[in-house]
Amino acid sequence: MEGPLLTDLYQFSMLDAYWAQDMTETAVFEFFVRRLPARRGFLMAAGLEQVIDYLETLCFGAEEIGQLRRCGRFGDDFLDPLAAFRFTGDVDALPEGTIFFADEPVIRVTAPLPQAQLVESRLVNLLHFQTLVASKAARMVLAAPGKRLVDFGMRRAHGAEAALLAARACYLAGFDGTATLAAGIRFDIPVFGTMAHSFIQAHDSEAEAFEHFARARPQGVTLLIDTYDTERAAELVTRVAPRLKADGIAIQAVRLDSGDLGGHARKVRAILDVAGLHEISIFASGGLDEDQLAAFTRGQVPIDGYGIGTCLTTSYDAPALDCAYKLQEYGGVPRRKQSEGKATWPGRKQVWRRLRDGRMAGDLLAQHGAPHRGYPLLRPVMRDGRRIGGPPSLDTAREHASAELRSLPVSLKALLPTSYPVEVDMSLKLLAAECDQRIAEGTCTLWV
Repeated sequence: MEGPLLTDLYQFSMLDAYWAQDMTETAVFEFFVRRLPARRGFLMAAGLEQVIDYLETLCFGAEEIGQLRRCGRFGDDFLDPLAAFRFTGDVDALPEGTIFFADEPVIRVTAPLPQAQLVESRLVNLLHFQTLVASKAARMVLAAPGKRLVDFGMRRAHGAEAALLAARACYLAGFDGTATLAAGIRFDIPVFGTMAHSFIQAHDSEAEAFEHFARARPQGVTLLIDTYDTERAAELVTRVAPRLKADGIAIQAVRLDSGDLGGHARKVRAILDVAGLHEISIFASGGLDEDQLAAFTRGQVPIDGYGIGTCLTTSYDAPALDCAYKLQEYGGVPRRKQSEGKATWPGRKQVWRRLRDGRMAGDLLAQHGAPHRGYPLLRPVMRDGRRIGGPPSLDTAREHASAELRSLPVSLKALLPTSYPVEVDMSLKLLAAECDQRIAEGTCTLWV
């Protein structure tokens, strides 16, 4: 499902028309988010690595061309040249983990028009989902400072690829790992696992289940204690733990997955502490989101880590971004969309960010090429269809994301954030006015 045909039909229809009219001059497209979802003060860029992989390997083999031929929509004059199709353009982008805001370009593609157009659907697909999940995960990281956070979202993810990429996006944003084994292997992410209620139910007693599990899997033992009665199970743990310890097996944590997590955590912590089991941590899961994490943090609830699934992997409160990949320039002429509520700023753009005392203080959206105060966010990542340098490690991107979160102003770290100042440079506004005049006059030629 990741091949070149994973796109919208109209991409091929336009490609056919472009080739028929010899419209192959250089085009510039930019991917951006029109507006932030409710309760989001920022977004975190993610998915660039998969985009670069896609662009570097994009090609049409005999199988794909045969499938297009069998669909009966395209002739040989269109299909035969596909065998030589490759992406040969340039890409500039925000490094993964970078904080960005509405209307700021996340990626800029500069390539012959047919190439830049054809990649739109998959590019948006890859950037949108990981950015959505990374941004949600970042809010959770901010809401639970110092706590272990693990992605539990595979079973509620919208498909297998979503489960894998969500695990990657979460780790990028600051999560400690994932429960999804395949994601851990593919992306070299730490993998965590506990046990299911079915394991407890399959035994005649909880104590027997605890002991069997710990002896079978003595490394990093985490016991699920809410199958029947949470506090009673915690008492059982205090009786099982000494027997296991005598054999060199340590219980690392107990897990709560239902009910009043805060109330249960306090009672369980007291039970464990009275028994001298201060080293056993408490891990919680079960429909958690950043609001609950923040409430536990404010209330100093003795929970040491969280497994987060549905609300994270589906970005439950904001399941989609109003994002777009739009033409900004063709044949050296800036282009502008005027649609109501969807107007774009024309031309190649750069984002300049200012810091004050190490904190983000404001961004400027400006035409590419002119220097401004601050530092530029978009950086070159591909030239002539090839990656610049080797692929950055996910851990490097994760470190960048952590630094970005630390640089957020306090007002943006809140779950109900204030707005962040993003100014539009006057020269860009004047360029937009010129484009509007050209459109009104019915010409696409920029006067000099």
